[in-house]
Amino acid sequence: MKIIVNGACGRMGKELISAAKSNNIEIAACVDVCSCANGDLPFYRNLASVDVKADVLIDFSNHVSINDISAFVASNPLPCVIASTGHTESELALMRAMAESVPVFYSRNMSLGINVLIDLCRCAVKAFGGECDIEIIEKHHRNKLDSPSGTALMIAEELLPLLPEGASYVTDRSDRRAVRPANEIGISSVRCGAIFGEHEVIISHGAEYLTLKHTAGSRALFAEGALSAADYVMAKAPGMYSMKDLLSEKSALQN
Repeated sequence: MKIIVNGACGRMGKELISAAKSNNIEIAACVDVCSCANGDLPFYRNLASVDVKADVLIDFSNHVSINDISAFVASNPLPCVIASTGHTESELALMRAMAESVPVFYSRNMSLGINVLIDLCRCAVKAFGGECDIEIIEKHHRNKLDSPSGTALMIAEELLPLLPEGASYVTDRSDRRAVRPANEIGISSVRCGAIFGEHEVIISHGAEYLTLKHTAGSRALFAEGALSAADYVMAKAPGMYSMKDLLSEKSALQN
C-alpha cells in the first residue's frame, strides 16, 4: 500500500507517518501548507502539485481541505480516508459527491474503542426503551479547533433516532431557564492541557444511571485506525464508508 498523507506536518500527520513506517507502508507523498522535516520523504505544499502514483489518500489536515481533495481526485481517482473533523454541511455534500466516483471512508473518530462505545450506548438506550436522559461530556487538548468534537456529535447522531420523535442535541443552555426537556441530548466540551481525547456518556433512566467512557491514551491509535481504514477502502467500489462498515465486515468474517 502506497499512501499520500495530507496534513503531514500536523500532530496526527506525524503520527500517521510514524505508524506507516512501523507497518512497512510506503509513503508516496507528504502534503502540507507548512514546511516540516520528514527525512527523505517526498514533500509537497499542496495536492495540486503532487505528481506521484499512490493507492490511497489519507487526510488528517483541516475540514476546508475537502475542496482541494475533491479537485485532486477528479484528475487522480483514488480511494480517500477523510479523518479530519468539523466539516460544514456544504463540505459534507462535496464529500458525498466525491463518493460517486471514488470510495470515500469518512469517520470523525478512527478508534475501534469509540465505535464499541457507541454500540454499548445504543444497547443501553434500546433497553430503556428510549425513555432516558443522555449527556455527553467530551474533553480535548487546549489547541483543538472545533467544539463540540466531531466524535461527540457522532455519538449524539447515533443515539437520536432511538429517542422519542423530535429529539435533538444541545451544546449550550446558557440562554434558557427551564426544566430539561425529555427528548434532548446535552453535549458539554472541555478544552484543557494536552488531553488526547475523552468521551463520557451518562444515560439516566428513572433512579438508575449508566456511565460509559472512552479515553484515548495516545494519538497512535487514531493513526492505526486510519491505516486500517485505508486498507479496507482500497478494495471497495465508489461510495461512502465508515468505521461501522469496517467493523461489521470484520465481525462477519470472524463469525
